[in-house]
Amino acid sequence: MKSALTFETVAKCSTTKARVAVLTLPHGPVDTPVFMPVGTQGTMKGVLPDQLEELGCQIMLNNTYHLGLKPGKETLDLVGGAHTFQSWRRNLLTDSGGFQMVSLLKLAHITEEGVEFASPHDGSLMMLTPEHSMELQNTIGADIMMQLDDVISSLVSGPRVEEAMWRSIRWLDRCIKAHTKPETQNLFAIIQGGLNIELRKKCVEEMVKRDTPGYAVGGLSGGEEKDVFWKIVSLCTDLLPKNKPIYCMGVGYAEDLVVCVALGVDMFDCVFPTRTARFGNALTMNGTVSLKSGKYATDFGPIEEGCDCSTCKNYTRSYVHLCVTTKDTVGCHLVSIHNLAFQLRLMKQMRESIEKDGFPAWIKQFFHSYFGGDKSKYPEWTINALQSVGVDLLK
Repeated sequence: MKSALTFETVAKCSTTKARVAVLTLPHGPVDTPVFMPVGTQGTMKGVLPDQLEELGCQIMLNNTYHLGLKPGKETLDLVGGAHTFQSWRRNLLTDSGGFQMVSLLKLAHITEEGVEFASPHDGSLMMLTPEHSMELQNTIGADIMMQLDDVISSLVSGPRVEEAMWRSIRWLDRCIKAHTKPETQNLFAIIQGGLNIELRKKCVEEMVKRDTPGYAVGGLSGGEEKDVFWKIVSLCTDLLPKNKPIYCMGVGYAEDLVVCVALGVDMFDCVFPTRTARFGNALTMNGTVSLKSGKYATDFGPIEEGCDCSTCKNYTRSYVHLCVTTKDTVGCHLVSIHNLAFQLRLMKQMRESIEKDGFPAWIKQFFHSYFGGDKSKYPEWTINALQSVGVDLLK
């Protein structure tokens, strides 16, 4: 099918499957591997679009399901799409609304036609079909649109997993047919198949025949065993085309990002950095700092030494602690800025180390810092996953 992107590999790690590339989209280039912050309803909670741009963010997410409810298609049509509506000059990726099948399942009824939702706002029924998802995403104007897929929890097993996989393939065909702007918007397929290796292989085989501009690994990060998670990710990156971007959906913890980059993934998204910020948790290269703790009441250093975000340059841990403990929205704002800066800096450091072909050594240094130099704290699954691509964390 037609593509409105180019994907050029710049460097490859000589040990792992990691790579650095430039993904050029209608609203500019994106350096990969990339973490994409999630602005579900057209807003990054507590952060202005200008601030996100200042942090160096090149692409963010919106959610089709939520924007379809509010402000709705008519409003977005009138304003000319979500970029204009939220004053965002860079790239957008829209989730199709499929994930809400899992997260809002009590509100959803799934049939071959599509997914019927009860609106969380007023209880009114809304049918999200592949055609409607494409219509909404074409109106939103996202640079990357996700197909509507039949999403099930990663903990589901049995015939429902295979049913969802084949339905996702059929729905992809309907999405391709309904997509009206392939010259300016890219449709990505989503690989399903649960934790079943044979179903994943079959799904990749079928999706690749459709030749979409990129591919996502879906249906993970739902509470499955991490040793199963990484094997599914690695299987998919082995089988998917090497000349197209690979996106692992819903991944945002620092150690997960590092492992998945080593396994060959290019794109990630997660609400985690901004969600955890609302609880006063700051992400740093030395682990998570809980700014609610009383020990920061008289700590006049920055959240993280060496961080050049506006929070760390201008405010102390003591001040942020006060804002967080008094539940002032300024606290949420300041920690959100820092956490997004951390995620983007983490990705930049990985890209730089891959370009210098020093990624394995960087991984070891990252784990040493992040887990306080204590190898016994390294999650066993990360040791196993990295060992599979030639990096021994315990040496």
